[in-house]
Amino acid sequence: MTSVGSLIAFIRDDLQMSYALAGTITTLPLLAFAILSPFAPKISSRLGMEWTIFLSLILLGIGIVLRSLFGTSSLFIGTMLIGLAIAFGNVLLPAFIKMKFPFKIGLMTGCYAVFMNVFGALASGLSVPIASIGNLGWKGSLVFWSIPVGIALVVWLPQLKKGIKPVQQSTTPRKKTNVWRSSLAWNITLFMGLQSLIFYTLVTWLPEIVQSYGYRSSSAGWMLFLMQFAIIPITFIIPVISERMDNQKQLSAATAFLFIIGIGGLMWGSESLLPLFVIITGIATGSAFSLSMMFFSLRTSDAIQASEVSGMAQSFGYLLAAVGPVLFGALHDFTGGWTAPLVMLIVVSVIIWIVGVESGKDKFITNPSVSEDSKVLGM
Repeated sequence: MTSVGSLIAFIRDDLQMSYALAGTITTLPLLAFAILSPFAPKISSRLGMEWTIFLSLILLGIGIVLRSLFGTSSLFIGTMLIGLAIAFGNVLLPAFIKMKFPFKIGLMTGCYAVFMNVFGALASGLSVPIASIGNLGWKGSLVFWSIPVGIALVVWLPQLKKGIKPVQQSTTPRKKTNVWRSSLAWNITLFMGLQSLIFYTLVTWLPEIVQSYGYRSSSAGWMLFLMQFAIIPITFIIPVISERMDNQKQLSAATAFLFIIGIGGLMWGSESLLPLFVIITGIATGSAFSLSMMFFSLRTSDAIQASEVSGMAQSFGYLLAAVGPVLFGALHDFTGGWTAPLVMLIVVSVIIWIVGVESGKDKFITNPSVSEDSKVLGM
């Protein structure tokens, strides 16, 4: 998905797309996340987490190849398959960590997030150079990323034989909680969705924004790499720190503040300071993502509830995120500039501040009648 942001100008020109239609290349996987996420825990309960993730990797490889074969239709169908495949990993891996490493959640979440963002950053930075090799073009560059899928399949094979069992954390029978009625779960969902909206919008449009300030397309791709490179250390540090804190309210507020500073700097458009604001935005993005993953574990009582909250947050949350790239592109089409779209992201950052502080409070998800506020935003 991150490789598309660097190549979107080439794709748009080759296939004669509008800015809004080009934005849907990133939006389609997010819609797939939204549709499939609530069902991922149920599917994995039948097949097992290990087999579900393995089969989703196969689907991912098929989608990556298909989106690069033909024209517009193939691009969108393959992209949709990619979204369906990634949805399983998005939902199940945080729950897998809670199940397998209940006493090292912060450390393992940090490792998980770091590796994901390392490869996301590499895809952003390398996709344009790969496209320029011989006659590969944007299609050859996109299909190149099926190679890591093959490696991941091989690495995951031993998990199919181990038959890992959930760690028994309590002898008390688990009380069923409807996470969809929990105000805390809704705050986590909004936090997850809105930070994803900012991330996927910038992954799609940051190279275009940077080029409008005079950068070449290859340099613009490396600016997206810079943003994602800034994410990497933060995605390791934040989970470790947040697990040791009594609550994560201050971390959530600081994250939203950094979003406002970074996006405001992009709107200001100073060419010399642009890398600094890109780095600040990357730090905010890494912190927000890590906090989202930690909330799934820190605010739930076991791996089953963690997968339920993860499924809810990534369903409704990614539905919100799916609006971002298209609305951002449409605002650019309407206004002819980047100011209005970036103001939209600053408003989103303010909402992240509000729901993040509520998500960061030291409490567990329960039914509304037990202990939670009845207000979703906690205001």
